[in-house]
Amino acid sequence: MYPFKLVVIDLETTGNSPKKGEKIIQLSAVIIEGGKIIDQFTSFVSPGKPIPAFIEELTGINDDMVKNAPAFHEIAPKILELLDHGIFVAHNVQFDLSFLQAELEEAGYNPFTGPAFDTVELAKVALPSADSFKLTELSNSLKLSHVRPHQADSDAYVTAEILLYFIEKLSHLPLVTLEKLYKLSRHLKSDLDLLFDSIVTEKQRHVEDLSEELEVYRGIALRKKNHSSSDDPEESTHFYEPDFEEHLANEVPFYEKREQQLEMMNEISDAFRGSHHVVIEAGTGVGKSLGYLWPAVMFSKRAHEKVVISTFTIQLQEQLLHKEIKLLEKICPVPFKTVLLKGKNHYINLFKFEQALREDESQYDVVLTKMQILVWLTRTESGDMDELNLTSGGQLFWNRLKHDGWHLTETKDPWIGKDFYLSARKKAQEADIIITNHSMLLTDMVRESSMLPAYDYLVIDEAHHLEKSARQHLGVVMDYLSIKFSTSQLGTLDQKQLFYRLDQLLSSHSVDSNIHPFELDAKITQFYMDLEEAISVLTSVFYKKAKKRTGIQKIQLRITEEMKKSSYWQPIIMSMERVISGMNIVEREFQQILDTIKEKKIKLLDKEKALIEEFYSFLVDWTELKANFQTVFLKEMNNHVLWLDGDTRSLPNSLSIQAQPITVDRNLQDEIFAKKKSVVLTSATLTVSGSFNYFLNEIGLIDQGVKKLQLSSPFDYHEVSRLFVPTDVPEIQQVHNEEYIEAISSHLIGVAQATKGRMLILFTSYDMLRKTYELMKESGLLEEYVLMAQGITSGSRTRLTKNFQRFDKAILFGTSSFWEGVDIPGEDLSCLAMVRLPFSPPDEPVNQAKSDILKAEGKNPFSSHSLPEAIIRFKQGVGRLIRRSSDRGVVIVYDRRIMTTRYGKAFLQSIPSMEVKEGDLYDLVSWIEDWL
Repeated sequence: MYPFKLVVIDLETTGNSPKKGEKIIQLSAVIIEGGKIIDQFTSFVSPGKPIPAFIEELTGINDDMVKNAPAFHEIAPKILELLDHGIFVAHNVQFDLSFLQAELEEAGYNPFTGPAFDTVELAKVALPSADSFKLTELSNSLKLSHVRPHQADSDAYVTAEILLYFIEKLSHLPLVTLEKLYKLSRHLKSDLDLLFDSIVTEKQRHVEDLSEELEVYRGIALRKKNHSSSDDPEESTHFYEPDFEEHLANEVPFYEKREQQLEMMNEISDAFRGSHHVVIEAGTGVGKSLGYLWPAVMFSKRAHEKVVISTFTIQLQEQLLHKEIKLLEKICPVPFKTVLLKGKNHYINLFKFEQALREDESQYDVVLTKMQILVWLTRTESGDMDELNLTSGGQLFWNRLKHDGWHLTETKDPWIGKDFYLSARKKAQEADIIITNHSMLLTDMVRESSMLPAYDYLVIDEAHHLEKSARQHLGVVMDYLSIKFSTSQLGTLDQKQLFYRLDQLLSSHSVDSNIHPFELDAKITQFYMDLEEAISVLTSVFYKKAKKRTGIQKIQLRITEEMKKSSYWQPIIMSMERVISGMNIVEREFQQILDTIKEKKIKLLDKEKALIEEFYSFLVDWTELKANFQTVFLKEMNNHVLWLDGDTRSLPNSLSIQAQPITVDRNLQDEIFAKKKSVVLTSATLTVSGSFNYFLNEIGLIDQGVKKLQLSSPFDYHEVSRLFVPTDVPEIQQVHNEEYIEAISSHLIGVAQATKGRMLILFTSYDMLRKTYELMKESGLLEEYVLMAQGITSGSRTRLTKNFQRFDKAILFGTSSFWEGVDIPGEDLSCLAMVRLPFSPPDEPVNQAKSDILKAEGKNPFSSHSLPEAIIRFKQGVGRLIRRSSDRGVVIVYDRRIMTTRYGKAFLQSIPSMEVKEGDLYDLVSWIEDWL
């Protein structure tokens, strides 16, 4: 066993920074020797100052608990004794170690000077696909008992258990993987190279039996691909359609029959058999996913046709694959094959990775990512990078490894037989059901060579996103930082990037190019100067012309065709013409060099082949960027809207350039609906006041005789939900923004106290969210509550949602993406507050452009577009509250327009029927206390 004494320490403190006088309030140390936990020391510590309310809520530790506890200097000798000849281990070691060192120093002791292991860093290597590396999430995923999160004794003990789990997990990796990990680990931040060295030494003592699931190829261990053979035994030609309910009842405990789900299945079966399109709105609780998957599988097996399922979010793809499909595999009497297919850039190019491993790179994110990939390759069957939880720096490194096809012939790639992208395509050819996303579906629509195999039957889930996805996909998005990153990979000869490396290769094989390297180097240098100049001119015009609002740093500017003809826009066109000219020279010269290498059939070393493939990938991105510059700056963009976005505090870094078609109905009609025999479009939010017209009009199916089905939720909303409209908040149109924010902030504080938190507040503007959050936090009336806000509290939407569920008294502030896709079932969410009805700002570029077109057609932009769009978002927002039949909650709409305007009724008519009440804060609070 490993010759270490490991001392796993966790601290609870009054705050984050010892430099600001924050103190330890609890310390726990778990001792591991011989691979076993042998002892634990825990003590409260008197901080000599009050414990803040937030810390008390987080940890459960209050002033009474530490009142008679020893001061730190009294337990310091014991801690130093435990640490003697040991390795300091902590989850985020920098925090605990720096705090301990500060306290030791203040108590007059020498600091700890031994090695340290960080279990966060170790988790990233040992579990590269973990959703989160936070202690609570890791312990939950590993099913370890973590009784009191955020108390030092419980945290230290579970960290020790996790550490032992990681050591065990790593020790089972193949020796070839461990040796590479050890070499790379010397560049990590904590001293984990000691651990890897000891695991390798232990492993070398025994003859290794490689697991049957693994193989070693060219020095890299991989999981063997589980190819289901295409020569499976022939299935019976006597296909019968089994009874769905009967099979489901046998597999699912407490199965309840859902009439709406069966109606949906029958409608989809009819659409597939009759080769027609159908649009289905399926309310929350209908069981939409199984509602389309079962008829899709049955039809696919009966008719020997592939069915493609497209979703908007990765979360839904994962849910379909790991939950619904797994259930169907149990209950379906006929075997069927499912594959998840993504664009080739999602898959790793093993040849590029092999060569990257040989480079002696010490940059932290690159080293960590290489280690993560080495471990992941022993586990992944798909090679899909979405399985990896990479740092932002790791994602940049991934750009070097992503699959881009081949420049040299495929046969020159020694990894061709192990290629994940080709394997995914092969599986798709053999599959009955192909799961993909809107992005891939739309890319395939406009690409000459299709990635998806031929298919005629399509289900589009989350279909309310189809129009927006198509606009984004058929448009252009560029941002300054991405432009800088992608173009800087070429580099000048002095910068020793791709150009320098390719020049070295050419010299070693005596290959001449049309242009001398020094001359090409001068042209590249000129290109970089021209690019900076063009961005500078563009940023200057943007800043001068964009409308500024007091206190708001985000700015936006729509660029019309008239503006492009103006005198101030001409310098931008001229500078961009120089940039594009420079890009043409680079593209032409390097394409000629790559072609020469290919034609001369030069014998290349593997690392040289990998360089050629990397350069080829770079040129693909370069050509796409050049085409985007030409589209946006040099061509007329009819039926498109073009705009610039940025933040005045960080230009040009925050600059982004976007162009989108204003309408995509014709594209979708021509490329999808006209070409496919049957398309099923489904979502929980497609209708406005019971009509599908707005949705069908946006996607080009309005007059196509499409079958429509609206299925209401089986939940009794009248019984489990209420909607309240406060009467003591001013009408939003009649007061200044600041006054409105103050009014709703004080109102929300009263509501939060009545609901005891468990509250999601939805905003339409980030600025209003931030100001409301600050006012409520600074009020001093919510000291016992945990306030979390999108864009203020760190973490993704998923992370914030999970944290919200962990606290009893939590309030979550969200905008845009929080209006949908957030799933918080049960008592964790009892109150949903909407600060404004979710109308898009009238000056938002796409809205403006759509309004212009509708006006030209003699239509009312408000009733034809703004209102139905807002109603669908409102429905999505309301849908956050009741996720299960047992849920119960209240919706508060602060925007009185829902009651005072004619169009307000349309919002109420579009959501499930529930009791609506009006009243002041007193009424609302007493009503909540009685009802919730």
